[in-house]
Amino acid sequence: MMRAVLTARPPGQGLLPPAVTGSLLLHAAGVAGLTAAPEAWGLVLAGLAINHAVLAVAGLSPRSHFLGPNIARLPAAARARGEVGLTFDDGPDRVGTPRVLDILDRHGVTASFFCIGAHAARDPGLAREIAARGHGVENHTYRHSNAFAFRGPRCLIAEIGRAQEVLTEASGRAPAFFRAPMGLRGPLLEPVLRRFGLSLVSWTRRGIDGVPADSGAVLARLTRGLAAGDVLMLHDGGPEGGRAAVEALPRLLDGIAARGLRGVSLARAFAA
Repeated sequence: MMRAVLTARPPGQGLLPPAVTGSLLLHAAGVAGLTAAPEAWGLVLAGLAINHAVLAVAGLSPRSHFLGPNIARLPAAARARGEVGLTFDDGPDRVGTPRVLDILDRHGVTASFFCIGAHAARDPGLAREIAARGHGVENHTYRHSNAFAFRGPRCLIAEIGRAQEVLTEASGRAPAFFRAPMGLRGPLLEPVLRRFGLSLVSWTRRGIDGVPADSGAVLARLTRGLAAGDVLMLHDGGPEGGRAAVEALPRLLDGIAARGLRGVSLARAFAA
């Protein structure tokens, strides 16, 4: 049943998001307008500049839906069950991932790990261990380039497709969810995700632990206003082997339980 739900978005090219389609039409109208009235170039240029600015702001807003579907909270059924989505980025990491997995085991909860393909290729056993313990192995690109949001379709396909291949081979299941590096995306990402049957995921709240951070501050960011349906984002890789997340995680899971909630992977949240 879980597999059927996770493949509800079939692979295929799909359509461009309405905002991108509108942008292309605006460019076409601008060309037509300049052909008919060359003296209006200033007005056309201003309109196109505003259009690009709007697309850029949307791409720099990780939780925005302007450039296509974006999961920032769990579905209604998961909220009714009191579930909270637990997600970890930038692994698998030889130091942080095993520690996070042990903590999750002790608390009896599952999570989704957005893995960098190159890291999984280096340590396929870690990605395999994540899946073997009942967690989700999801796509976080192959190289985690800081310039990912500015890449063209060919690069996006290569980055996401290569990671998809590596993670599928390592975990035994094709990732169903994707998170962009730093949550930033360009206007051409959505058709590429459709090509691979992936759903974009951002977050409701994040620990900001992808840089050296105090675990108390990380915990406060994640628990302030915490509610059923929230998607939480931490890191099991990165600075100091995910030290801040490892230190904050037991207290976070205790806090989730104290609120009558339960941490789950995205696969579990969307399965029922």
